[in-house]
Amino acid sequence: MKIFDIIPIDIKHIIYPVIYIIIGIICYKIVKKIINQALKPAKLKGHQKQRANTIRIVILNIIKYIIGAFVLLAILANFGINVKSIVAGLGITTAIIGLAFQDLAKDFIAGISIITENQFEVGDTIEYDGFMGEVVFLGLKTTRIRDYKGATKIIANHKLDTVINYSLHDSLAIIDLGISYEENPEKVAVALEEIKNEIEGKVPNATGEIQVWGLDEFEDSTMKYRIVVETKPNEQYGAQRFLRSEFKKGLDKRHIKVSYPQIEVHNGK
Repeated sequence: MKIFDIIPIDIKHIIYPVIYIIIGIICYKIVKKIINQALKPAKLKGHQKQRANTIRIVILNIIKYIIGAFVLLAILANFGINVKSIVAGLGITTAIIGLAFQDLAKDFIAGISIITENQFEVGDTIEYDGFMGEVVFLGLKTTRIRDYKGATKIIANHKLDTVINYSLHDSLAIIDLGISYEENPEKVAVALEEIKNEIEGKVPNATGEIQVWGLDEFEDSTMKYRIVVETKPNEQYGAQRFLRSEFKKGLDKRHIKVSYPQIEVHNGK
């Protein structure tokens, strides 16, 4: 005699589903713990760590759906529904569901494609349709991007056909210094090289040396000198602020005028 045979049938319909759900939750937590341990080795760094984390999230999503499906079938069987006929009829129902949920199927396929082709990962900074931010979630159906203001955009995966990824390669910090036409270009070039040598190795998150490209263009009231340095992905903004500050202080120290917008007025007689 089974333990639950003595329980009234109506109570079984309540107890069994609860037990199935609890078993499903326990199984998911056990599998989740195993996957977290397997896909979070301490040796991984940078993109490898991000990729492992993204794969972990996707695998957990798939497992969650599978366990949920088994739990649902078990509950249906508990209510006397012929689960075997349901499973046998999946071929026909799959075709019907496929027509009804084409976008959902596209999202799943696109989500798998994003992972396998390494288009972007959780933690990457991407831009889609003018919205730029960090990927905070990558699932089989949707991707979530959060910008620096905290706004989160949720996008269906099948729509992510054109994405700009700013995290695949080093970024380039660029500043343009406006120098007055009153200054001697040779004197300015020497000063910029001296300042460069003074702050070399101090630029935050720089991956290369500071390059003084020199006089870049002439504008109405200024000569533009361009300075660049390669940085870690998406770290160019902090480097640019540092460069502007240090070059301004260095130029002031050498009494070289940094230009500002001005208008000349000639009184006609």
